[in-house]
Amino acid sequence: MFFDTHCHLEDPQLAADRPTVLQQAQSVGVERILAVALDSASSQILCTQKYSNGDPVRIYPTAGIHPNHAAKEPEGAWALVENLARGGKAVALGETGLDRHWHDTPFAQQQAFFIRHLTLARELDLPVVIHCREATEDMIVLLRRFWEETGPVRGVMHSFSGEESFAQTCLELGLLIGLSGVLTFKNAQPLRDLAKHLPRDRVVLETDAPYLAPVPKRGKRNEPAFVSFTGMTLAELWGQSIEETARQTTQNACKLFCPKEMG
Repeated sequence: MFFDTHCHLEDPQLAADRPTVLQQAQSVGVERILAVALDSASSQILCTQKYSNGDPVRIYPTAGIHPNHAAKEPEGAWALVENLARGGKAVALGETGLDRHWHDTPFAQQQAFFIRHLTLARELDLPVVIHCREATEDMIVLLRRFWEETGPVRGVMHSFSGEESFAQTCLELGLLIGLSGVLTFKNAQPLRDLAKHLPRDRVVLETDAPYLAPVPKRGKRNEPAFVSFTGMTLAELWGQSIEETARQTTQNACKLFCPKEMG
């Protein structure tokens, strides 16, 4: 049923009891997880991990450097990410993007790393997992320039919480919209109003675990199993069953991240 398209599976909060986390996910119908890297170290762990066929959930790794981690990366970090991506294990590049909320990385450096991800993704025909926090206008300018030079951008705007105009721009540029537990928050009615009318073939579900736990789990450690709560909220907005919603969003995610499995 469900595909959690954004989970930081190597975060210590989840890695400590990974077998239980995966069993709980499987118990509520989570069949696939995109394990998203934050830096070169997690990229290497994810892309060299020997995932067991006995795992109850299929795991797909990414390789990338989060904008808030870029300034702290050691020399050679990008070369490592690039080599991992070229090695064929990563199904996507990221998490990458732009962030003006925190100031851990100079903004020009964030932009440079983001362009590196987009360029490599284009070369390798991989999707990108994009982070955007308080940098909407900067994001639109950069993505539009890239789109004008190279065409549609394959990827997902992760944990979307922006305005309708930003969502429309993302869709026009080729991106999917990732909906996280934020969709369930009490103060997220504008996002629910927007999600209700999004094209159903352009939406994926995610947790961003261990962060952003949905209602009714707010304040707890988030985990892949909780994607079902976001799925239930979306199903209500779309006026259909949870099974239909899970099937549609999983199909969308598989087309983006594991198209070969769809024949």
